[in-house]
Amino acid sequence: MENLSPEHTALLVMDFQTLIVENFAMAPGALLERTARLIEKARKAGVTVIHVVVGFRPGYPEISPRNLIFSGVKQAGMLAAGDPAIAIHSAVAPANGEVIVTKHRVGAFAGTDLDMILRANGIDTLLLAGISTSGVVLSTLRHAADADYRLMVVEDCCSDKDESVHRMLMQSVFPSQATVVTAADILDAL
Repeated sequence: MENLSPEHTALLVMDFQTLIVENFAMAPGALLERTARLIEKARKAGVTVIHVVVGFRPGYPEISPRNLIFSGVKQAGMLAAGDPAIAIHSAVAPANGEVIVTKHRVGAFAGTDLDMILRANGIDTLLLAGISTSGVVLSTLRHAADADYRLMVVEDCCSDKDESVHRMLMQSVFPSQATVVTAADILDAL
């Protein structure tokens, strides 16, 4: 694995919100434990840790009725600001001062200030961890690759409700734009 420069690297911890962990993660206990260890090691090494969450204002002004995924969220009254179910899971909670980016779409970049925050801090390498692999991880990876970030997907700190989709993305899709690694690989590199 390539060397990591902690001062130019950010770990994106994406959609590790209670509701999402409970409903979309496979083996959530082990996933949370691995991800928590990765976050702690990243912090100690000087890697910037950024938490990305999905959420909406009261009344859901961000959601178009043409958006198939999120129009259902609006109808169900889910993911609204203030809902305790969308809090970041306590096992991977942000440390004081860590940035939290709230998104209103699947990917971490669409309509957010994430790119500005990364560039303002000299970040050129991203470590991606998230739920779900076929949602936030895929969408964020595609945008970040087009924006010329160096990418590493931490395979065992990502999860999808469909294990075969997770495997296919990790083995067949992601390697064309990112290095697929394990949490142990990153722990050793830091």
